[in-house]
Amino acid sequence: MILVVSHRNKFKYGSDVSLARHLVHLTPRSTGTQTCHRHRLVVEPKPEIVSRRLDFFGNTVQFLTLETPHRRLTIKAESVVEVNAVAPPEPDSTVPWEDVQEALRDDFSPEGLAAYEMTFESPYVVAGPEVSDYARASFLPGRPVLEAAIDLTARIHAEFRYDSGVTAIDTPVDEILANRHGVCQDFAHLQIACLRQLGLPARYVSGYLLTRPPEGRERLVGADASHAWVSLWCPGAGWVDLDPTNNLIPGDEHVTLAWGRDYGDVSPVRGVVVGGAAQELDVAVDVIPANSLEETAKAAPL
Repeated sequence: MILVVSHRNKFKYGSDVSLARHLVHLTPRSTGTQTCHRHRLVVEPKPEIVSRRLDFFGNTVQFLTLETPHRRLTIKAESVVEVNAVAPPEPDSTVPWEDVQEALRDDFSPEGLAAYEMTFESPYVVAGPEVSDYARASFLPGRPVLEAAIDLTARIHAEFRYDSGVTAIDTPVDEILANRHGVCQDFAHLQIACLRQLGLPARYVSGYLLTRPPEGRERLVGADASHAWVSLWCPGAGWVDLDPTNNLIPGDEHVTLAWGRDYGDVSPVRGVVVGGAAQELDVAVDVIPANSLEETAKAAPL
């Protein structure tokens, strides 16, 4: 699947911003199953300083410094991504979930150490015993780890209502569990908390999902949104993605942007400003399929 992704953040301030510094995670990763062929970031007004590096988790980060007074700021990322999904392992062929911790203790490879880092609480993934109790209904003794995780994914999808505007990025996981509603970030944080409570490595994945309009309806430009899901480490199989919002294993219609411990590590745009007073933010996302890389030159002449 070849996808053209456009993500625009437009900020409007109540008074002049005299100085702004922003950290941007808007460059899709290139992985074993995904290639970012082209990418550009367009910022208006133009920053005085732009730098680029990899963060601790290997995500591309761009730093912007604006020293010209402004009341509007537009940050737009345009990317062409090729996704070649691979079939996950058979769920019942994965190791019993209780064996994962033992496998981690004996694995000193870079991959094993990176997985071990994802077993601990993080700022947005702090949970009480109720979360552990909720998880154990799926993780029965001796059950294969991926089979149990898929069951947990299905339960979150069935038992929680997608409801925008009722939670914030920092809504505690325990509150999400108690109220049984939220959005994709909430469901990802909840599932990660469930897995980590059992000592299982789980990371937060930010990205995009190709959506299709109802039959007979035209696609609305800018109506897509960023998305979030979970990745579970399975010994012998590596990382396997799980999407609790949609109850599926992500395939070639999911675009991976970045991953980390939780949303705080991979937020698309964050920063500090001097001045500005009140702030308004408008976000527009488009994910468009293309038949070939040549065709993307017309859709996104980067």
